Amino acid sequence: MEVGVRGISTKKLAKHVYNHSCTFFYQPDFDEVYRYVQSFLRRYSRSQQAMIEHAERWGHYRLNTKSQAARQLMIDFNSKEEQ
Repeated sequence: MEVGVRGISTKKLAKHVYNHSCTFFYQPDFDEVYRYVQSFLRRYSRSQQAMIEHAERWGHYRLNTKSQAARQLMIDFNSKEEQ
């Protein structure tokens, strides 16, 4: 949700996944991580109710706000609860 309407590029998302996967004892191959992220995004953005959708720019993806699953991930911490 942080990336907004413009979405995030596949390469940038793959870098986040790669950096999260690296440990002191194991470093995955970046190209392998990139191919996995790319295939994951393609596979899970096909239907209208998918949690991920294509953004306007080629190779960019974003959360599908029309999807029930994606709406559950969006928590508004800024709203104040009236008591």
